Amino acid sequence: MSDTNSDIIEIRDDEQQNWDNLEDYLRANMEGLDGPMSVTQFGGGHANLTYCVTFGDREMVVRRPPLGPVAPSAHDMKREHKVLSRLWEAFPLAPRSFLLCTDHDVIGSDFHVMERRHGIAIRSELPEDLQDNAALNRKIGEMVIDTLADLHMVDAAKVGLDDLGKPDGYVERQLSGWTSRWEKAKDIEIPDMDRLGQWLADTRPASKYVSLLHNDYKLDNMLLNADDPSKPEAVLDWDMCTLGDPLTDLGHLLNYWSDAGDPQSWLNVTAMPTWHEGFPSRVEIIERYGKKTGFDVSNAAWYHAFGVFKMTVIIQQIYIRYVRGQTQDERFAGFGDRVAELVDKGVAIAGI
Repeated sequence: MSDTNSDIIEIRDDEQQNWDNLEDYLRANMEGLDGPMSVTQFGGGHANLTYCVTFGDREMVVRRPPLGPVAPSAHDMKREHKVLSRLWEAFPLAPRSFLLCTDHDVIGSDFHVMERRHGIAIRSELPEDLQDNAALNRKIGEMVIDTLADLHMVDAAKVGLDDLGKPDGYVERQLSGWTSRWEKAKDIEIPDMDRLGQWLADTRPASKYVSLLHNDYKLDNMLLNADDPSKPEAVLDWDMCTLGDPLTDLGHLLNYWSDAGDPQSWLNVTAMPTWHEGFPSRVEIIERYGKKTGFDVSNAAWYHAFGVFKMTVIIQQIYIRYVRGQTQDERFAGFGDRVAELVDKGVAIAGI
């Protein structure tokens, strides 16, 4: 398997930036930028806009929030820069961020500049050369859960991130916050979503642990080694990193983790291709995570259901931007159907 830049695309027409301003700013604030500047876009994400900027043979990544209004605590470039300017010292899979710009006269928003990592990204489809390699797939699946466990074992104080959020009452605030975001973003009433939110509130477990959270940890936010995909090269997308209950990260991952026997409707939405032969099941990764961290995982089902609830809101937030004409990206046109399928999934996991 070879390295790929399949995520690199020509810049979408409605996601162009003021490149002259950006070039002037980067040359004034970074050293060693020789040669003409060229820009392409990473096309795989659904929210933040991410660009590959090249000066000669030097590559870097520029990240900014999506166009249009965004939730106050979402797509936080200041937070992502703070995390990535420090976390790499204790967690080398976090790319290092070099520069933060908060001057909106440059490209219209905050942005930061970080190192480019190379590797392969596995999204909704498994590459053909992995589909019949059960042994390698087992290693990839175990690596994904082990990497999450390693992140949750990082001592935040040692990298100056112990002030990143307020872990006390984290899950309660999260549930309240995502419920509020749903009310603001919905375009139709979905009674089952309300039932799911009430069930989560009524059965919420007490948090026992505090760690650094990624808050969007899944396989397609990782880059894997091109020669041996069971080895990670980077974990990406850190703008929601905070301190809180680590089992919320596990629940988020469980929402994406598909088993071979899952209903097709579950595979249609937020599914990593872990249903292929060899990948460990959700039951197995819960057990492995518990052994690696020493954490009590007996309430994993609640966190799984909460992961589905949260993802439903995220997809709806993206979809409402399309409905309101704030983005013309046609990938989002069918997200209303994805919301409905996610609600059904959450109700099934909760058993209500």
